[in-house]
This record gives sequence, C-alpha cells and structure tokens, in this order.
Amino acid sequence: MIDALDVPRVERFWREATRGRTGGLRLRFDRAAGPKPARKNRLHLDLAGGPRWEDEVARLLGLGAARADIGQGDVPWDVLADPEGNEFCVLRPGHPGVRADSGLVAVCLDVAEDDRDTQTAFWRARADWHAVESHDWGVRLRRDPTSPVALVMGPPAAPKEGRNRLRLEITHGDTAPGEYTDPAGNEFHVVA
Repeated sequence: MIDALDVPRVERFWREATRGRTGGLRLRFDRAAGPKPARKNRLHLDLAGGPRWEDEVARLLGLGAARADIGQGDVPWDVLADPEGNEFCVLRPGHPGVRADSGLVAVCLDVAEDDRDTQTAFWRARADWHAVESHDWGVRLRRDPTSPVALVMGPPAAPKEGRNRLRLEITHGDTAPGEYTDPAGNEFHVVA
C-alpha cells in the first residue's frame, strides 16, 4: 500500500517502473493526507536493475524518478525516489538474493538489530513466509524458496514518526480485516 497525493500519477509510475513485474505481489495506492515528510520511509521497494542497470536507472529517471540521498554512502545499488519522494533502490547485477532481471524483487522493512528476532517471528506468522537467509545485515523471507520476491528486514531503522506512507497488506484467515501495527509500530493492513 502506497500513499500518494496524486494517486493516478504514482500508480502509473510504479506500473511503468516495474513493467508490471511484481512477482505476484499487488501494489495498491491510497490518497495521502499530506505530502511525504522529509524523513526516510521505513518501508521501501527494491527493483532489479538487470545487466544494463545504468540504462534502467536512466529509464526510471525518465519516468519521473529522482536520485535520492538517504545517507547511503558508496553502495552497490542506486537510491532513487518516485515522483512523490518515496525512496526505492535499483539493485545491480550480482546483488545477493536477486532472482529476476527486472521488476520488483524485494520489499524492505527497517528493523533495528535488537528487534530482528521479534519482527522475523511476527512477519513469518502473519505473512506465512519463510526465512531463507539470516545474516548480520538482516533477514530475508520468501513465500517459498523459489519465489522471486522477498521481504527483507534489517537495519538501519529510521525513527518511527507518524504514519508510514508505505505499508504492507496481507491476507490472513486468522485476523479480522483492518489496520494493525507490528511490534515496531509499523502499520499494516489485513484484507479478506
């Protein structure tokens, strides 16, 4: 779930950015109450840049993305922001865990190091996904071992201030539909 002031524009951007390749995940958009605050989002998307990642970054910039500096320093990926400032990463070839040449490959959730075990247990139970990797940098969950899309949880964790503009939405038979928060205070939606 992505909040946006201009829902049609942001929805169009993400449809074109992913080329419709979302690994079976559905991106939904909702009207935001106001513009994105200056702080980094606690949830962001990772796209696979493929073997011609420089061209992919140029394509995304042409669609309305902008380069973003969230203090990442020199990293093997490019940090961009959608037309409303929501950060996302374009991963270069050889990035761990990437199983697709293009499209959505990860949903990344900021998790403080001391919250990692609690958050992993929580999201494993809620999403019914499985931990396929656990390292110093975080944990990667997948629906099944061959799934192209992962939920990646790890530091650094941005401070929780206000409602998250990007939120997870899950279908879970044991929980009534509505909005809830995970142990770190991140909002998520349960749908029927």
